[in-house]
Amino acid sequence: MVVKIRLSRFGNRHQPFYNIVVAQARSARDSKPLEVIGTYCPIPKIPTGLSDEEAKVAKPFKDIILDRSRTKYWLGVGAQPSKPVWRLLSLDGKYAVDMANLSALEFGMTLFNYGLKSKF
Repeated sequence: MVVKIRLSRFGNRHQPFYNIVVAQARSARDSKPLEVIGTYCPIPKIPTGLSDEEAKVAKPFKDIILDRSRTKYWLGVGAQPSKPVWRLLSLDGKYAVDMANLSALEFGMTLFNYGLKSKF
């Protein structure tokens, strides 16, 4: 059973919202996942509760909520993240390596450096 960490789209037209899910590789995008490990809202939000001067210079941010312990577990048991999920993991700051172009051995060594196990 090949398991992938990928995005599952929700929301309305022109207002996407994604769940970061762990699912079987051959299942449909919006089918029931094994586990939901986070959420991602790609629409930039302006921080609230700021004064007028601070609000003018504040940068909008994209909301990423991720359960790091479950992500570490699923990566450790061999779940393969998709390219968009690796980008989100690098934005989160925990896994700041571009994994898209690595071989299986380099991928396993990178996981080992982060303290994760690999089934390769």
